[in-house]
Amino acid sequence: MIPMLGFMDSFSDPNASLAEPLDLYLHGYISSRLMHLSGTSSSDEEGLPLTIAATHLDGLVLALTPNHHSYNYRSAILHGFASPVTDADEKIWAMEKITNGVIDHRWENTRVPPTKTEITSTQILKVRIVDASAKVRSGWPSDDRADMKNEELRAKIWVGVVPAWITYGAPVPSVRLILILIW
Repeated sequence: MIPMLGFMDSFSDPNASLAEPLDLYLHGYISSRLMHLSGTSSSDEEGLPLTIAATHLDGLVLALTPNHHSYNYRSAILHGFASPVTDADEKIWAMEKITNGVIDHRWENTRVPPTKTEITSTQILKVRIVDASAKVRSGWPSDDRADMKNEELRAKIWVGVVPAWITYGAPVPSVRLILILIW
């Protein structure tokens, strides 16, 4: 499992909705094994077969007994075929979308456009999705009926959901940049 940045969209149809076929774009360093393998398919092949998995934790589900503890989550597995993005406009478009997917409006608040070296050292894979599966778990704990009838047990054990969120802290400026400015 390799963590990667990416997004789903359609370069050929910018107004495509989620109900329409979308491609997955992945960002990586040109010499990484995955990026290198993606370019080795012959022209008559569909591309490098890939399986992509993602899971997002939404909360801890705590029950009366550990056997009934669970998690609220959203997960998906995508199967598709990856090929390198070779069109210059599509590559820049994908790089901008990936950058802004991390922090809104980050692309326009950086030094852009990327240099020739940055563009050639970055590989964007376009994954044509052929099938997918998703699973979502939400809701409350499911305890045994006998445990639920036990008032003493219910009185001493907290039961419920502990929500989980990703939150960002206050930005911390780069020490290197501050030292250069002072120097």
